[in-house]
Amino acid sequence: MRQDVRVPLPDGGSLAATVALPQGTAPAAGWPGVVVLHEIYGIEPDMLDVVDLFAEHGYAAVLPDLYSHGTRVGCLARAMHQFVTEKPGRPAADIDATRQWLAARDDVDGGRLGVIGFCMGGGFALAYAASAPPGVRAASVNYGAVPRDQERLRPVCPVVGSYGGRDQGFGRHGTRLREHMRALGIEHDVEIYPDAGHSFMTDGHHPVAKLALFPLRHGLVRAAADDAWRRTFAFFDRYVAGGE
Repeated sequence: MRQDVRVPLPDGGSLAATVALPQGTAPAAGWPGVVVLHEIYGIEPDMLDVVDLFAEHGYAAVLPDLYSHGTRVGCLARAMHQFVTEKPGRPAADIDATRQWLAARDDVDGGRLGVIGFCMGGGFALAYAASAPPGVRAASVNYGAVPRDQERLRPVCPVVGSYGGRDQGFGRHGTRLREHMRALGIEHDVEIYPDAGHSFMTDGHHPVAKLALFPLRHGLVRAAADDAWRRTFAFFDRYVAGGE
């Protein structure tokens, strides 16, 4: 069941978001939860499909609109500033407010949370998880940016990541993430799919991006997507829902 909600912010404002819940009555301890972070394209149908998919797998999932504040251009500029500088900004604060809102729900176990992101949101998911937020037990990073300095990731929770080998923009970040996790001794499952490019896990329709950002090799690759989702849910079921 999907519905639009407003997430309260510390400054008195609110953030637009979409939440999807599993069918039936929540268990006594509450459902495990996940914060979904969208691609640079914003709240698109394929991102809404992601919250539905998590709900079908027994997770309460919430997708904040990180472009909620002011004009879309201004919101995108602030988001990209954090993305490029790797410094906490408005997006990081909005993600944390969303996590707090989800954790406070009576039907969610605030101690069993995960965060997943795609493209821009993948970089945000990794950076946010590295801030060691309460209750976040695993992060899924999909074709997202990875900092060069591995020490920035030392506090991070277990990480599952998926990248496309044909993605000339972000494919190398998958290799970097795997190397960082190994060096830091952090539990991880990072896979690079040689036949996939950028945004291969979701059925997004971005014809302009496919042309303008041709080196990224945008587009759904079903076999790689199916395997990436299988690994993602296995990882979350172990570390988030299972509470290891």
